[in-house]
Amino acid sequence: MKDTAINKVIEDFNELSLEDREYVIEIINKQLIEAKRDAIAKRVKEARANYKKGKSKTGSAEHLLKDLESD
Repeated sequence: MKDTAINKVIEDFNELSLEDREYVIEIINKQLIEAKRDAIAKRVKEARANYKKGKSKTGSAEHLLKDLESD
């Protein structure tokens, strides 16, 4: 997003009443939480698919570190 678009959003936001600003913040926070949930769900699907294809490894943190060091 361009800086000018962000500045316009901020300017418009600042013109709202305090009550409306609080409401907008609440809506944006909920949308952000939902976007994060969607991203996590997408990542879980990818991880499960990789696991089913045998593209992932299992083991302890110690084994993981040793595997990383050997690359």
